[in-house]
Amino acid sequence: MADILDYCKGLARASFKPGAVMLPEGERLGRLYVLVEGQVEVIRERTQVTHVDEPGSIFGEMAVLLDMPHSATVKALSAVTAYEIPDALTFLDSRPEFSLHIATMLARRLYYTTSYLVDLRQQAAGKRQDLDLVDEILATLVDPTNVRNPRKRG
Repeated sequence: MADILDYCKGLARASFKPGAVMLPEGERLGRLYVLVEGQVEVIRERTQVTHVDEPGSIFGEMAVLLDMPHSATVKALSAVTAYEIPDALTFLDSRPEFSLHIATMLARRLYYTTSYLVDLRQQAAGKRQDLDLVDEILATLVDPTNVRNPRKRG
C-alpha cells in the first residue's frame, strides 16, 4: 500500500501555530487533516489522550465516517503543516485508495484496542471484587453478545 502522503499530492495545505485548535471536540466540521510535519496533541474531555508527530497521521476520520461531532480536540503543539480535506465524504467517495488506507488504519486500531481490553480483563480477573464492574464492561466490549444482567450480580 502506498504511503498516505502520496495520496495527498495536490491537496491544499494548512498551517497552524503552536496552540491552535485544528479540530474542536464536539464540533462537526466534515474535514480531515493529514499531518505533514509538526506535533499535535489529542485531548478528550480536558485529558491528553496522546501526542502525535508521525507524518501521514490522519485526524477527523471518526467524526466524518460516523457523521458525528469530533470526539476529541486536536491541537498543535508546535508549528504544524497538514493536508486539509474540507469535504471529506466527497473526497473519500472519489478516492477509494485513500478510503482503504483509513479502513486499514481503523482496523489496526480496533485490533490493538481489543487486545488491550482483553489484557485488562485478564489482569483484573479474580483479583478484586471492586473490579467486577470493569470485568463486565470489558466483556461486553470484547463480545457484545456477552451482556450480563447487572441486577443479577452476586
